Amino acid sequence: MQAVLEAVSERLMTADEMLIRIPEICEATGVNYGSVYHHFGSREGVIDAAYDMIFTQLIDEDLILFQQVHDTAQSLDEYVAVMRPIVATMSSGPERKNRRALRIRIIAAASTRPELNKLIGASQARLTADLVRLTEFAQQRQWLRDDVPAAFLSVLFQILIFGRSLDDISNDPIDETVWGSSLSTLFVELLAR
Repeated sequence: MQAVLEAVSERLMTADEMLIRIPEICEATGVNYGSVYHHFGSREGVIDAAYDMIFTQLIDEDLILFQQVHDTAQSLDEYVAVMRPIVATMSSGPERKNRRALRIRIIAAASTRPELNKLIGASQARLTADLVRLTEFAQQRQWLRDDVPAAFLSVLFQILIFGRSLDDISNDPIDETVWGSSLSTLFVELLAR
């Protein structure tokens, strides 16, 4: 079934889900058609599982970036030195634009599909919880303001990253340099004084 999920995921990253045909997936992977439906229940079940796999993978890759903060920062200067490029990386460049668009596409699909919502909801909750833990780590060391709850800061960061997706579709998007320097300014404002 992993081969089926990988084949569906690969197609979902480059094409609309309406173009995915389970018989074609079965032919490409050598997996029996009946086995796929027995395991996933339906075509939508296969697609939901593949979306969840993609969503979880994207989150896990991002968390690796943030784990650097916990693993390397021993002072405010080191914290800033590690966080600035992470903040910049998360919101700039064509690869990040595509990642943001893919996550938003999955979230949009989940808004009308309760099972998918449940699947990705678990991954999203884990991401937010890990970001809260890393934010609290910085607040306990008095690197970040502690007058704003860690959970709020963690969600705010995610809002800023995904807010960039709204600008991505604009006919007149904010220049990447301006976006990056503005995020950097906001980050400095959140540092403890």
